[in-house]
Amino acid sequence: MTSRLAGAIAGLVFATGLAAPGNSFAQDLQFDLPPDDEFIYEEAPAEGGSFEDIPMEEAPTEVPIQRVTNPVAEFSGIDKITGRIISFDVYVDETVQFGALQVTPRVCYSSGEGQEPRTDGFIEVDEITLDRKIRRIFSGWMFAESPGLNAVEHAVYDVWLKACKQQSDVPAPESAEG
Repeated sequence: MTSRLAGAIAGLVFATGLAAPGNSFAQDLQFDLPPDDEFIYEEAPAEGGSFEDIPMEEAPTEVPIQRVTNPVAEFSGIDKITGRIISFDVYVDETVQFGALQVTPRVCYSSGEGQEPRTDGFIEVDEITLDRKIRRIFSGWMFAESPGLNAVEHAVYDVWLKACKQQSDVPAPESAEG
């Protein structure tokens, strides 16, 4: 028997005074209930009806979310020292340096037409340290609709995903031109 059910029954017994000292009812209580995974919870049928008469609820038909794969990720970054905010485009699987950070988008998805706008991308961000070593400081999903959720927060620079695009004014690198 589960502890919740036993606790509820014990509370009821004590509240009604049936478990008063010297009362044999409290000593005769026995619980022969099946374990939780054997309980069957169903709606009771209408009076005179049967369970077969209860209509089955149909599962809601939802339009599947369409993901559009984009070749360009648009980022915004802030240099906390100068206070400048810069927008920059990066092609998927290419690396762009922003201050001491190297930003590399691996995928960039947006939602299809007629759907709620959702833009996300898997991004890797490396920091070039003062001793010229490269250290990974972020590897994960960024969401344009929630920029503070998984933005890169560095001591000097912050970077977040703004959008995913099909094309950019920035010329494509040789590897992305096909």
